[in-house]
Amino acid sequence: MLERIATFCGQCNCGCPEVWVDHGAAESRRVVITDDFGQRVEMSLAQLAELVADVKDGVLDELLTSAR
Repeated sequence: MLERIATFCGQCNCGCPEVWVDHGAAESRRVVITDDFGQRVEMSLAQLAELVADVKDGVLDELLTSAR
């Protein structure tokens, strides 16, 4: 069973990226991130925690600055 955790954008009906938790999936595939093209990434809660920690630590800041 998928439980929606977050929707990014949400201002349109274009299929915005979303984060889900699949309570029935194996632990290594419990977090599901979907994009607006119908693709999905599956990861563990531990991997998501690492990703969130890296974002909070500014690991992606340079990527965002250079993309502008």
